[in-house]
Amino acid sequence: MLDTSPLFTNDSIVFGFLMVAIAFIFYTESKTSGFWYKFYKIFPGLFIAYMLPAVFTTLGWIAPDWERITNSGNLVAESSQLYYVASRYLLPAALVLMTLSIDLKAVFNLGWKALIMFFTGTLGIVVGGPIAILLIATVSPETVGGIGPDAVWRGLSTLAGSWIGGGANQTAMLEIYGYNPKLYGGMVFVDIVVANIWMSILLIGIGKRKRINKWLKADTTAIEDLKQKVSAFSESVKKNPSLTDLMIMLGIAFGAVGFAHFSAGYLAPYLNSLVERIASETLKNIFTFLGSSFFWMISIATLIAIGLSFTKAKNYEGSGASKFGSVFIYILVATIGMKIDLKLIFDNTGLIAIGVVWMCIHSLLLILVAKLIKAPYFFLAVGSQANVGGAASAPIVAAAFHPSLATVGVLLAVFGYAIGTVAAIGCTILMTLAAGTA
Repeated sequence: MLDTSPLFTNDSIVFGFLMVAIAFIFYTESKTSGFWYKFYKIFPGLFIAYMLPAVFTTLGWIAPDWERITNSGNLVAESSQLYYVASRYLLPAALVLMTLSIDLKAVFNLGWKALIMFFTGTLGIVVGGPIAILLIATVSPETVGGIGPDAVWRGLSTLAGSWIGGGANQTAMLEIYGYNPKLYGGMVFVDIVVANIWMSILLIGIGKRKRINKWLKADTTAIEDLKQKVSAFSESVKKNPSLTDLMIMLGIAFGAVGFAHFSAGYLAPYLNSLVERIASETLKNIFTFLGSSFFWMISIATLIAIGLSFTKAKNYEGSGASKFGSVFIYILVATIGMKIDLKLIFDNTGLIAIGVVWMCIHSLLLILVAKLIKAPYFFLAVGSQANVGGAASAPIVAAAFHPSLATVGVLLAVFGYAIGTVAAIGCTILMTLAAGTA
């Protein structure tokens, strides 16, 4: 038995630790000259807010989960609840606050390039899996081998479900192809490591988006128009908020979150029962996302916020609604970062290599299509993250460009849930053929 407890196991202490780290990042990022000014020119603050907790986890100071030996000598599993709280409460609240002032018409005016890049990201995952198997097989055939429930392609099917849709789609693929549950943890680790490395690269790119857009010869007019509209509106209603303003604003945000949880608590089980009655196993697994509470919670919170954007509630942008939303997003990013133990990357090098090659194909296809259609880097980053990261991280990347753009990330991510299982099944069929050839 091995006790893997980190230095700090109390969530109250860990949360304080993360908040001090975020405060340090903001303090140093505010410098207008010297080392920190040059540092943040290369690495955006949001990226550091993501990587610093990962370093803390790697050093053993904090951890997302661990095993502890009790006084009686038993080994018990424990975990931090910070990510759960941030993703289930702060994320939907942030989406509400950031969407209050959205100009829905301007979002739709972003045009067809956003959808093209989203579907390109999906295609990159579908074809990337089988190509990765064929390439890795030439170097290490045993890495892509296995028979029966232990077959690697079965495990990779769960990655396809996660990287096109989300957790519900990933679980559906596990059920469809019957991958060995004892080996499933390794695939989850590859999912977390590779997806988060790619997200960190996207965040770094945001700091260089002007140069990237220039290379892509992209027309960013629609995006800039949306940002300017929101900024102009924010300036027109700007005021020194009173305590009443702040309380009403937070009441709107967390009231919407509460209603979203309440509704999801009824909708998800009801729809799940309907899905379970479907005779066809294929159709049943395609619609499994409808039984996901997280899917409905995010969707309902976003719909409430969009509805409120047509009322006077949008004026709370002048009281700092999107700034509060950004605070919640940074906390969420920090809790995502603490899930990564950097040294464990070297414990699953074979599977990690498959994931890295897979993600490289996804990214290269996105870059190629973005260059061909002259799509802005925003569409590339959010189109990718709506697939790979889903509703938990697509709005993070979108909001890093501007808080008003968070809704774009959510809308595309929700679409990813809808097509995730179907596309992942197509990807898995190609991977079985590739594994057979290899």
